[in-house]
Amino acid sequence: MSHVKKIKNAPEGFNKISPVLFDFEKKLDEVHKEKESRLSAKSQEKLWKIMQIHHERSLYIYKLYYKRKLISRELYQFLIKHKFCDKHLIAKWRKQGYEKLCCLRCIQSDETTHGKTCICRVPRAQLELEAEKKGTEVTFKQCVHCGCRGCASTD
Repeated sequence: MSHVKKIKNAPEGFNKISPVLFDFEKKLDEVHKEKESRLSAKSQEKLWKIMQIHHERSLYIYKLYYKRKLISRELYQFLIKHKFCDKHLIAKWRKQGYEKLCCLRCIQSDETTHGKTCICRVPRAQLELEAEKKGTEVTFKQCVHCGCRGCASTD
């Protein structure tokens, strides 16, 4: 049974957004049901899909509350409490320079080999300029952590 359907005593307005939340949950269930070996490249892509759906769901709630102001603070707090969105990711989106952040893992310096943020946070124009100076092409395709193709605020 779905997590969305188990919710009781939800604040006013939850029934309006619950079909969308249910759709996100169905997408997550479909990804979880895909069978892959644990060490394959496909398992990494499966994790990326999960992170992408998690990002989309958090972004949906963020836009409803902060951008469009369509849900109440009470409902927003309820959604955070029941883990429908990532409050830490939303907190970063509210800060300048992090508006397009894909995941928190990409800004943790201890997750990278050189102690800096992930390559997906570097603006595409800067990557192209550096590659042009070296006389090569941009080799960055996707982030190894979440599959992001670039989430710098200037892109």
